[in-house]
Amino acid sequence: MKKPGIYFQEKASATDICNISVKTGIYFVFSFFLLFSFFSCQVDTPAIYEELKEKPVIYPDYQEIVIPYNIAPLNFMIREEGTDYITRISGERGEDLLIRGKKVNLKTKDWHTLLEHNRGAHLFIEIFLKKNQHWYKYPVIRNRIAEEPIDEYISYRLIAPLYVTFKEMSIRQRNITDFDERVIYSNKAVAGKNEQQCINCHAYQNYKTGNMQFHARQVHPGTVIVTDGVPEKVNIRTQNLISGGVYPAWHPTEKLIAYSVNNTGQLFHAKESQKVEVFDLESDLILLDVKTKEIFVIQDDPDSFETFPAWSPDGSFLYYSSAWYKTSGKAPRLTEIGTNYQSLFYDLIRLPFNKQNRTFGKPDTVFKASEIAKSATLPRISPDGKYLLFTLADYGTFHIWHKSSDLMLLDLETKKLDSLEIINSPDVESYHSWSSNGRWILFSSRREDGSYTRLYISYFDKEGNAYKPFILPQKDPEFYGQLFKSYNIPEFMSEPVTLSARDFANILKGNSIQATLKDNYLQGKTAAENENFY
Repeated sequence: MKKPGIYFQEKASATDICNISVKTGIYFVFSFFLLFSFFSCQVDTPAIYEELKEKPVIYPDYQEIVIPYNIAPLNFMIREEGTDYITRISGERGEDLLIRGKKVNLKTKDWHTLLEHNRGAHLFIEIFLKKNQHWYKYPVIRNRIAEEPIDEYISYRLIAPLYVTFKEMSIRQRNITDFDERVIYSNKAVAGKNEQQCINCHAYQNYKTGNMQFHARQVHPGTVIVTDGVPEKVNIRTQNLISGGVYPAWHPTEKLIAYSVNNTGQLFHAKESQKVEVFDLESDLILLDVKTKEIFVIQDDPDSFETFPAWSPDGSFLYYSSAWYKTSGKAPRLTEIGTNYQSLFYDLIRLPFNKQNRTFGKPDTVFKASEIAKSATLPRISPDGKYLLFTLADYGTFHIWHKSSDLMLLDLETKKLDSLEIINSPDVESYHSWSSNGRWILFSSRREDGSYTRLYISYFDKEGNAYKPFILPQKDPEFYGQLFKSYNIPEFMSEPVTLSARDFANILKGNSIQATLKDNYLQGKTAAENENFY
């Protein structure tokens, strides 16, 4: 096995250069200076240096992590004071890279070649720093290159972290094997000078973008649903529903979307460090047949809240979060729930689903967070169906604002709960998704500064172990310090969205197709009347 290092071919000597055949003295001088400049720009590691014991401080913190072999270059900045810097990046099987300077910016092609040649092996980063005319070398950073790739595309909403306004927001897609980012849709495409449009909740069927959806509210409202590449605007709101569709979940194989319908309230705090609290006043579950535009009610018990639906990979179960709360009737619902929002604890429930006759079975509690006075939301099942990833916080449903929110992993076979300490931080961890091969977890976190949500990636091996996460790489290592917007709803995609922002704008400017409400799946039964619910 080759040790970390770099091997150069012998450089041309001065005699070799002088023996170059030239036809004119001018050509000789020009050629000489070209060659001299070329060799003088060659980067090499210092021959004499002092070994340091402490690890280098680099940003982002790309140390002791597992990375996909097809990820974009992990460009970083050395946060150590010096007058010169040389970084050597090498693999166990060769392909060394040398970079000079405080910013380590790598060429995408060279980086991918290095990673491809070292799949399943280690990647070494050696940093040399010059200070007071002396060279120093930091301990070698060792990262591992996974055998498994990551999905090439992700999408997210980019939004300023404001409470009540949404002047500018967009849904974007990023090729994470390089730095190409493109707008799927921006609310500025249709909103006028004094108008605002909120866009949210993009979702795809089984990682494919030919079947997708997102909502638009305020100006030109409606849900854009793309079916087999053809977009339509649908009005899911009907007279007997408490709202239009909110949080979506595409069935993995059928042209069906499960939604929660939510009537939400907000509280603003003058003294608390957490300035806003968002909670449900009512929330139910519905199912939309994308082809017929028919809506069927799944759960509508007035004394329970149902939200954040998610299908199992085979489509045989619908998971969701649910809290039981019966108001006293002595005060308005907003006042009573707003006063007691810290006592709302959501459990994780699932319903069996028969896709042949499109019927649901009896609900069953998967994880009862209320027993430990906690609240569980955003269930996401791994592609192999073995694990349930969710967020756990002290109370409530809007965990993106809760500093107590952490990611948790439940083994659905053994029922073992993993607190994922390697992934979580003292700040918010919230929205998350699985890669299509189940080996990577993408999630949002506010660990950087407590205010702006950034995206992180963690490797997840076949034995069910998660690894130290790393921030989504950017071309400029200083990118995040200059971005005053948050990433929201990160989703993996196996392909890019091919419809343009203009296509979506034209659809939103047009008329909506009105969905129709049909029968209740539970045939009048409330959730509490079903067995194994709580």
